[in-house]
Amino acid sequence: MDALEALQQRVSAARLVGEVPAPEVLDNLFKAALRAPDHGMLRPWRFLTISGDARLALGELFLKAQRADVPEMTEIQCQRAQAKPLRAPLVIVVVATLTEHPKVPELEQLLSAGAAAQNLLVAAHAMGLGAMWRTGAMAYHDVVRQGLGLQAHERLIGYLYIGEVQSKSRVLPNLAVADFVTAWPSNG
Repeated sequence: MDALEALQQRVSAARLVGEVPAPEVLDNLFKAALRAPDHGMLRPWRFLTISGDARLALGELFLKAQRADVPEMTEIQCQRAQAKPLRAPLVIVVVATLTEHPKVPELEQLLSAGAAAQNLLVAAHAMGLGAMWRTGAMAYHDVVRQGLGLQAHERLIGYLYIGEVQSKSRVLPNLAVADFVTAWPSNG
């Protein structure tokens, strides 16, 4: 699959199965991530890989965080919290590592980490894998941040769920470029 095809056809896949991708596949995914735009060459990202039983531990961490906010959770709510990391064989946590810099503001560093996440998603698609970028409350909760070992200068950008697509990929409608692009200054 060429680069334009991968970029123009990538879709999120919610149902992912199979084994954790082979080490050489993961190496290629992370090589793609490391090519994200990076003003000042700060490399403002790092990645945590979570697979196997570690996904169960992440589910327990999600449950602990949710119980901190809602102690009276029902059994079904508890099960749902614990099951979230089991939606794929591999969860990659994308972390922005922010550095104070006179020419590279925090926003640019966050965007760079987001671009690294996007590169991972496109690379996964190009290699025939399914992927889904998820955030939600568990991306911002202090209990989760601490449990994952994030430092004060780090932000959790998202959870990338990676695996084999379980069902047929959905087809998204083609968007009209003209609906989103305007020449400036406008002539009208």
